[in-house]
Amino acid sequence: MYQKESSKAEEFIHHEEILDTLEYAQNNKDNRVLIEQLIEKAALCKGLTHREAAILLECNQPDLIERIFHLAKEIKQKFYGNRIVMFAPLYLSNYCVNGCVYCPYHAKNKTIARKKLTQEEIRREVIALQDMGHKRLALEAGEHPSLNPIEYILESIQTIYSIRHKNGAIRRVNVNIAATTVENYRRLKEAGIGTYILFQETYHKDNYEALHPTGPKSNYAYHTEAMDRAMEGGIDDVGIGVLFGLNTYRYDFIGLLMHAEHLEAKFGVGPHTISVPRICSADDINAGDFPNSISDEIFSKIVAVIRIAVPYTGMIISTRESQESRKKVLELGISQISGGSRTSVGGYAETELPDHNSAQFDVSDTRTLDEVVNWLLELGYIPSFCTACYREGRTGDRFMSLVKSGQIANCCGPNALMTLKEYLEDYASEDTRQKGLKLILKETDRIPNPKIREIAIRNLKAIAAGQRDFRF
Repeated sequence: MYQKESSKAEEFIHHEEILDTLEYAQNNKDNRVLIEQLIEKAALCKGLTHREAAILLECNQPDLIERIFHLAKEIKQKFYGNRIVMFAPLYLSNYCVNGCVYCPYHAKNKTIARKKLTQEEIRREVIALQDMGHKRLALEAGEHPSLNPIEYILESIQTIYSIRHKNGAIRRVNVNIAATTVENYRRLKEAGIGTYILFQETYHKDNYEALHPTGPKSNYAYHTEAMDRAMEGGIDDVGIGVLFGLNTYRYDFIGLLMHAEHLEAKFGVGPHTISVPRICSADDINAGDFPNSISDEIFSKIVAVIRIAVPYTGMIISTRESQESRKKVLELGISQISGGSRTSVGGYAETELPDHNSAQFDVSDTRTLDEVVNWLLELGYIPSFCTACYREGRTGDRFMSLVKSGQIANCCGPNALMTLKEYLEDYASEDTRQKGLKLILKETDRIPNPKIREIAIRNLKAIAAGQRDFRF
């Protein structure tokens, strides 16, 4: 039986409920009256159920699709404005005991170069990332109990936070590692992580087990229930996602929203972020071998409907996507993107040679961070390096209550401008700097609260004079 409050994976991600939802959506895809009612409901910014969202995803009437896209843009602007949070992944190790058939880290792959960073190598990588201008990292590592134990991850986090190079500092470390125990999640929380991220890959149990034939990750229930254990371990912010292309997108879209509903029902707060990666080629993995890959058109529709179904949740896109693909979905709902990324183990301090390839996937957007920042400025976005909410304790339900009330705008807008100013002063090319200064001048005038505007202007002047790390 479907029970969204249940702690059991097969009850809160209920196969029959998903099949019923798929049938319901198919039967109502031409029900114009119902679709218009759902669009009106979504415009209230209270979200949609997985069944309601499935109907909108199935809708194929051009004028209604246009209304869905328009609403997604409005909701994105209301809650996130024109801010785009910047981050970079840092791969610590690609040693892995799992047999995931879509990932080149799988244990049987004998062609990929296996690497694990030492703490000194991590230090060099972090300095290189700081010299690019990054303040927020997403740590990645393969699952290997003896080579990548939790102690290694914890030591690496401590190393990263300890490094201060010139004006650089990593202020938030998010962690994307394998499902683990409540006790280990407590240890990650104590280490000061930001968001714990874990992709479900696919919610279809039979397909999941076929895609993960060996290793600890083959346990569907243990993997799917990981976010419950993370939140029980005290981690306020969790990030979910699927790898679109492994299974039919409709099924996994519904599963993703059911997972969000489950976390909201059980813990009072849904996911902090939702990621929407698509299957990519890498080393011995050919994306063409996966028949469920999705078009750019479907991808855009997925992003738009997720945005209006869970309006308060951040959405992440990586350099798996091309510049053109990223541009389209930025306006539809994406609020965080990576820039200047390397998906190899290390790769920032020294460029990896082709015959030493250790990458998890091929990067489509190969631009430098400065080129991405410049591009965002040209599009009218504010590239934000802000980590203030995490550092001020605005996490979990506290963060969500501020977002839902609209009060978060008094923090996020000014913080984005101040962290952008830091980037322009310390790392930007001259062209990027000039574009950024013009945007800051324009956006400062738009800060609605006069007192906050006054403080922000004062802080921006202090940053120009050499001071750093102001935040609301």
